Amino acid sequence: MSELHKTALYDLHLELGAKMVPFAGYDMPVQYPLGVKKEHLHCRDNAGLFDVSHMGQVKLVGQNAAAVLEKLVPVDIIDLPVGKQRYALFTNEEGGIMDDLMVANYGDHLYLVVNAACKEQDIAHLQANLSDGVTLEIMENRSLVALQGLKAAEALGRICPEVHDLVFMDSRALTIDGVDCLISRSGYTGEDGYEISIPSDQAEALVRRILAEPEVEPIGLGARDSLRLESGLCLYGHDLDQTTTPVEGSLLWAISKCRRADGERAGGFPGADIIFEQIATKNISRKRVGMIAQGKAPIREGADITDAEGNKIGVVTSGSFGPTLGVPITMGYVATAHAALGTEVYANVRGKALPMVVSKAPFIEQRYYRG
Repeated sequence: MSELHKTALYDLHLELGAKMVPFAGYDMPVQYPLGVKKEHLHCRDNAGLFDVSHMGQVKLVGQNAAAVLEKLVPVDIIDLPVGKQRYALFTNEEGGIMDDLMVANYGDHLYLVVNAACKEQDIAHLQANLSDGVTLEIMENRSLVALQGLKAAEALGRICPEVHDLVFMDSRALTIDGVDCLISRSGYTGEDGYEISIPSDQAEALVRRILAEPEVEPIGLGARDSLRLESGLCLYGHDLDQTTTPVEGSLLWAISKCRRADGERAGGFPGADIIFEQIATKNISRKRVGMIAQGKAPIREGADITDAEGNKIGVVTSGSFGPTLGVPITMGYVATAHAALGTEVYANVRGKALPMVVSKAPFIEQRYYRG
């Protein structure tokens, strides 16, 4: 095994008592002494700080950067306003999802955040498709943290009052405590909050400053996973992969209107014809759904999903106890005949058929700040 990468906050994690685990090639904190459940609830009620520096940060620079990126994603990039961010998907020729990512328009460049496990593949994919004087810059010396939760704006606003001016999916260059940062009002928990890109040599000092605010606790990957699952958010490589189309993945909302079959810039991205056919005919064999367990036993990724007669109809792709809800929750793929809300299905756990009900995801109310 190759040696794990360490983020600029590694020593701080150890100082804070984090339990470290390998994740996407990095040594990352899965939890702190508070424990996963309390970290989860603290983020919902107060504010939690996550180290997500394992993610890839890149710039696409050049006048035609938006047009270049639009050829790779089913999303409106050309008309993305300066100062705004959008969720996007890299698709392949079969309509499968290569990765999901965030794209922000900074005027003279696009700022992209891609998943850690996919960043080498994504960078190669972008480089292979550059044209029209567009260049790609890998932002090697940047860290990334997420401050999330009900009181995130209150806490960060004391240090940087300008963050109060941002609404959900705004992205700006701002200075926090003298440090030049890129800040978006977004996140992966369903709560209000910010993602903050920081020069790595200044990351530890700024994170200590944010952690000094009374609402803020450090939060690990364990609670990050349960928070995003309660909020119905996909984890790439688990809930989405190269064999899954946006239609199967219940991500139709992520295909911009202008890029659809009847839009003014229809298609032009990999797999468009396959995706459009699925949209038009609704002819898919499986669909991503949320499910709430009817008992207390945890149901984990990989569990088979069956019907009442024991026939396999799908698989769980994410499963966790939902601390906010107080019950086990899952996300997975089921045959479309069983995908309607309220349908009872069963998870096969150690030979036992545990009942679940297909439920609306997100499981909780998302609290993004829209002004």
